[in-house]
Amino acid sequence: MPIDDSTFLKLGGGLEKTQKEFIKFSEKDAARLPEYYERIEAVADVLRDLSIKTPPNPKQGIKAALNAALQLWPIATKGNQVHRDVYDLFTKSARSFLDSWFENEHVKAAFGFDAIVGNFASPDTPGSAYVLLHHVFGEVNGEKGAWGHAIGGMGSITKAMQQACEDEGVKIYTDASVERVIVNNGAAIGIQLENGSTIEAKKIISNLNPKLLYKKLIDEKDLDPEFNRKMDGYKCGSGTFRMNVALSELPDFLSLPGKDIAEHHQSGIVIAPTLDYMDKAYIDAKVHGWSSNPIVEMLIPSTMDDTLAPPGQHVASLFCQQFSPQLSGERSWHDFRLEAADTIIETVNNHAPNFKNSILGTMILSPLDLEEKFGLTDGDIMHGQMTLDQMWAARPILNYGDYRGPLKSLYMCGSGTHPGGGVTGLPGRNAAREILKDG
Repeated sequence: MPIDDSTFLKLGGGLEKTQKEFIKFSEKDAARLPEYYERIEAVADVLRDLSIKTPPNPKQGIKAALNAALQLWPIATKGNQVHRDVYDLFTKSARSFLDSWFENEHVKAAFGFDAIVGNFASPDTPGSAYVLLHHVFGEVNGEKGAWGHAIGGMGSITKAMQQACEDEGVKIYTDASVERVIVNNGAAIGIQLENGSTIEAKKIISNLNPKLLYKKLIDEKDLDPEFNRKMDGYKCGSGTFRMNVALSELPDFLSLPGKDIAEHHQSGIVIAPTLDYMDKAYIDAKVHGWSSNPIVEMLIPSTMDDTLAPPGQHVASLFCQQFSPQLSGERSWHDFRLEAADTIIETVNNHAPNFKNSILGTMILSPLDLEEKFGLTDGDIMHGQMTLDQMWAARPILNYGDYRGPLKSLYMCGSGTHPGGGVTGLPGRNAAREILKDG
């Protein structure tokens, strides 16, 4: 985390290493770090347990109540400290939660960044502490809380999935846009493609944003009016702007100089030095459409994966917040995407002055680009906001959190279902279990 021209903060590489970094800013915060990690991990364990289970369906009455009790029992058996921490993380803002632990603003920002990743909100927004937690309950190769890089890029994950499916005889079509879901007598019986052809099936399984599925691909007359109303209110928009850039050389940061591959080049580089900085970015986006000082996380995967760029050159991804899903008035992101991209580049350039001139090419993805190119409604990378009213048994909406929708034979398996966004595979895994259970 570059802070100014001479100051930076590093996290990771083990507890002792992070503590040594924290001591530069606050001995008290460094001393508290072990307990913070321990307490967060205890709550993350609760989430991991919940994430692999199908949420209860309130329509099932007593059965649902028993199911909920069984799922929540592991929490009940924990000590009172875990109970308090769960309550705090599920109700408080990220700032309020972090204020109770740390005193230094940069230390709080280092943890608070997770609270606004894919979250069009301020660190002062109630419930944002949960989003902080959501981003640390993952696991890679047995290491809890870790993030991983797929060699060859994210597409290598899709290719591995494709190969596994084709080995089982699955046919995959990537040039056949779906026009609508065919419904007969309250059941989904097939899909119609844009070219007019149809495919019938005993089960239809969608990993689309639920709002895209039910508001664009299904006639509202085939759905209950109350369900339509609730789906109209399903909140989308992650406030995310993405850029991929090809670089002739690595960024040379003022606070940590050098163009040769170093530890920080192989890490997440976060430009968001305080919670106030993050709050202002959100307020700017609400008022003007995007922040004059956006939140930027830069990853340079080519420093660890030489398949991604020619020797001596690099690729970097810029994950940026906060950018309004829709611009006010008659403005369109198509007209302002380049201006916003320039703002992002200048933000990075302020910390690494060689960055702008090292750019060989860019891929710019505004919220509207994300919707049009990838079907992400309102540019929402999470397939729906990760607020508590849209989580667990209420994701996407209450009574339909068990991967089944209001139409028979139609299932949901994407990030718009429990446990939500992130590359976990868990929504699909859980949905597959329920689909097989239905026979």
